[in-house]
Amino acid sequence: MILRLILALAFCLLTPALAAGHEIRPAFLQIDEVASQRYEMLWKVPTRGGLVQDIRPAFDPGFTLTQRPGETIVDGFVIFRYSLAGDTELPGTTLRIDNLDRTTIDTLVNVELRDGTHHSFLLRPRDSAVTIPEAPSAWAVVRTYSWLGMQHILEGVDHLAFVAALMLVVRGWPMLLKTVAAFTVAHSITLALATLGYVTLPPPPVETLIALSILLVAAEAIHLRRGRASLATRWPWVVAFAFGLLHGLGFAGALSEIGLPQRDIPLALLFFNIGVELGQIAFITLILITLAALRRLTPLPKSAPAAAAYGIGTISAFWVFERLNGMFF
Repeated sequence: MILRLILALAFCLLTPALAAGHEIRPAFLQIDEVASQRYEMLWKVPTRGGLVQDIRPAFDPGFTLTQRPGETIVDGFVIFRYSLAGDTELPGTTLRIDNLDRTTIDTLVNVELRDGTHHSFLLRPRDSAVTIPEAPSAWAVVRTYSWLGMQHILEGVDHLAFVAALMLVVRGWPMLLKTVAAFTVAHSITLALATLGYVTLPPPPVETLIALSILLVAAEAIHLRRGRASLATRWPWVVAFAFGLLHGLGFAGALSEIGLPQRDIPLALLFFNIGVELGQIAFITLILITLAALRRLTPLPKSAPAAAAYGIGTISAFWVFERLNGMFF
């Protein structure tokens, strides 16, 4: 019995914990052409433990990169500004991020040229260089922001905990599909509204309320196991929609930190959201497959769902107090 309980708890709690261990925001490089063979650059580097990551952009030998004085620290990023001059145009040349292979950081790159051409790339530690193409490609935006959306949800331990808590109050496939759809529609609405500037809320209260939403759904899951029905257990899709509006603001905050290509905001927004959905579906599928595999090995104890709800509730309660402390102290 104890072994079965440990297996259930390990699945419910270790999966998000492992994701949190690799969670870090990507670096961001914005390159704007201001004259022939002349560019201005903004370079945002995430900090960890108060230390700035030792990564920097590098170009072909024909370019000269000059750092401007006065870097700025904003919300866990250090912002540098550069001027870039070359003896040729940037398209057709290679951009790389030095030392990126020594980190776990991704780097989003946006390039805006005077003729309206724009490019978006996502560089990773194992693929830290790119040749800037001569012609624009919408596919690059689709690929980049789909991956960023999927990465964000799979590394967003609080969002995954909310989805897992919802699954504990849902009974049957039809209601699960309805609940997931309601959550998707809701966070898509606020993600779009916040990204486009129609709704603004400061991140600390939003993150605190997201943690509180997880705690409340976990408590409802416990009440369900004790035979007490409520709105969350009768109509979980209503709760998913209501709290999904809140989680959409959290996604929007992450997207604003990542950065958007100004000429492709609708496309980037759409595929970031699609990436979030793909990641969410992958997580739910993983839970269902794992539980099915566990049941084939040995029957799960009746107390496993309640134990999982207590585990998620305990973690979310810690997040609530941690984030409240960050807001006021």
